[in-house]
Amino acid sequence: MVDRKIGAQFYTLREFCKTKEDFEKSCEKVSKIGYKTVQLSAIGPIAANDVKEIIDKYSLKAVLTHRPSQEFEEKTDELIEYHKTIGCDIAGLGSIPDFHNITEQSLNEFIKKYNIIAEKLEKNGITFAYHNHAIEFAKIKGKYIFDILAEETHPNFKFTLDVYWTAFAGINPAKCLVDYKGKIACVHFKDLGVDFSGEGKPMNIVVMRPVMEGNLNWDEIIAAADESGAKWAQVEQDNCNGEDPFDCLERSYKNLKTKGFC
Repeated sequence: MVDRKIGAQFYTLREFCKTKEDFEKSCEKVSKIGYKTVQLSAIGPIAANDVKEIIDKYSLKAVLTHRPSQEFEEKTDELIEYHKTIGCDIAGLGSIPDFHNITEQSLNEFIKKYNIIAEKLEKNGITFAYHNHAIEFAKIKGKYIFDILAEETHPNFKFTLDVYWTAFAGINPAKCLVDYKGKIACVHFKDLGVDFSGEGKPMNIVVMRPVMEGNLNWDEIIAAADESGAKWAQVEQDNCNGEDPFDCLERSYKNLKTKGFC
């Protein structure tokens, strides 16, 4: 069952976390909203000890990261030490490198490389979690890339399933969560809506919304996330469409409180 201490994905706040000082201000605001856990993604070059000191100060627990592929591939020992220092046991990769140009060969090379990395992380008590976009539901030889990743990777190669991008690709995110039960480490909660506002805008523009302010079925998604075996759920909104990202995170938090999150 997904832990009910809902988290804030700091990619949402990336413009407000470029320095140690700004990161601390953001942690303070996130804590005041009520969030208990965080995913550290796209923050500035802040030393691990400083990160740990700041999140502890505001009673936040780092449960997941996104780190650059170069760190996984070339600085694995340093990556492991970083996670141990901040007290986080899930290391995330945001996407396959050069994901706009995936080929059968590049996918096979990625799997081979990251199976080795996932095994090394497992030996150090850290789970590897791959974050999907829509591209993973393109097909290679008639098979979804997501399926290939799920079937051909090390047991410690897990997923952070992004419900928005899964739905954007035309896949039911709740069904996907259940279908890959045991392979899901975390879930990204973000909503999908349609924006028709603004003179001159084309119709049917798909946009990201705070959770429960779009069109996704959240009762179904939450139930499926529980069944999937995912440990954590993190609120993410890559694009806040001109709104204050902190306000969007607060609305998502308040909406999810009505579903039993805290």
